[in-house]
Amino acid sequence: MQYSHFAKRGAIVLALLGGLAACGDDPTERALYGGAAGLGVATLTDTNPIVGTAAGAAANMLYCQQYPSKC
Repeated sequence: MQYSHFAKRGAIVLALLGGLAACGDDPTERALYGGAAGLGVATLTDTNPIVGTAAGAAANMLYCQQYPSKC
């Protein structure tokens, strides 16, 4: 049971890092990449996938607005 919990946490971290690494070149790509990362995290954590997708898209958009040189 602990291995499963460890694997789940590792997958969440990888999903988050992957989402940040793929910011996108334009607003559409940013929303899609962030939404995909949010959906992945929501799926792994058994939470609402719609909320996860929206939160991921918004977070990626805000991140790229705040730090445009990193996107």
